[in-house]
Amino acid sequence: MLLRGGAFSGCSAAVGDSNVNRRFPGVIRPPTAVCRPRRVQCVKSVAAGEPIRKPEELSHHASLANRLRLGGFTEDGLAYKGIFIVRSYEVGINKTITIQTITNLLQEVGVNHYQRAGYSTDGFGTTPIMRKLSLIWVVKRMHIEIYKYPGWYCNPNFSLVHSISLFHFLYFSLLFVRNRSDVFEIESWFHIEAIGSRRDFIIRDYVSGEVIGRATSKWIAMNYETRRLQKIPDELRNEVKVYAPKTFRLAFPEENNASLNKIAKLDDPAGYSELGIVPRRSDLDMNQHVNHVSYIGWILESMPQKIINSHELQAITLDFRRECQHDDEVDSLTGSELVVNGNSKSIAKEEDDYPQFLHLLRLSKDANEICRARTVWTGVKNLQKDDMCYN
Repeated sequence: MLLRGGAFSGCSAAVGDSNVNRRFPGVIRPPTAVCRPRRVQCVKSVAAGEPIRKPEELSHHASLANRLRLGGFTEDGLAYKGIFIVRSYEVGINKTITIQTITNLLQEVGVNHYQRAGYSTDGFGTTPIMRKLSLIWVVKRMHIEIYKYPGWYCNPNFSLVHSISLFHFLYFSLLFVRNRSDVFEIESWFHIEAIGSRRDFIIRDYVSGEVIGRATSKWIAMNYETRRLQKIPDELRNEVKVYAPKTFRLAFPEENNASLNKIAKLDDPAGYSELGIVPRRSDLDMNQHVNHVSYIGWILESMPQKIINSHELQAITLDFRRECQHDDEVDSLTGSELVVNGNSKSIAKEEDDYPQFLHLLRLSKDANEICRARTVWTGVKNLQKDDMCYN
């Protein structure tokens, strides 16, 4: 399948479609070899008063994986863009990409950003200073809005190229993207704040440039050994701030921003629940705890099936309260949320007029909160027969 992730713009490529051509510089032709990343000088410290330039990228000594990664810095070197194609195993019953996959790719772009800057060689965005101080990043809050889900579709012509090389596979993949599997781009940047960092994302359709989603997230530092939260030290702040935009840039405007809304605690008993969820080994990540993407799956397990069948998730906000380990047992609770005059109130029954829900993940043994969440849903059309794929 198509490999994900390196700066594709550095390669000459080209397809006969004018809409695709305008998205790629130069003439596109089937790639015959791996393109080498361009050499870029290291970024100097802002304190030195020198202009910001792109950080040192891996040269011909880069691994094959890094050279094939479809992504790279923006022109100013202060944001990162990754390009992705929807794969068949990443979609749900509506043949559109799942919210879990989108959240995984947001994390992927953030980590690739740090990697391309020369950091994150052995962790999720960890820097030399962080490794020296045994610090890791953990997500505190996340808000995602999806306006249009990328989809996966059958391609009857793809059987013609089933035996070609990887690089020609990439070429033909781009040739068929217009009306087949969607290709999208995620742009991401970060800012260092007083007690943590903020990372924002914009998701665009790669061909049209249409914004199809946005996300914002808050991250804080935790000591890997003691598992205690820790204030960001000045030496870490100085280490990474050269890669952050000088002007504060947000994916969402601050006014009337749904990502800022407080999540009320769900009243107990809740209208819907999934009790006794046991984390699987595959739910754990390299930070030795359940990854936040697994929380989304647990939240959706307690959603009423009627909503799942007739609606599409439009927005999700997650407020993380504590870690979850492999030997924990978790309860997932869901209830409809009624908003009156801007105030939130949970109700324990399903109402079609209120496609907004409160969620709570808690430990089964002592009811300690793991995560609060809010989801907003919108109606979705049934699949058309022409969209179906038959073998």
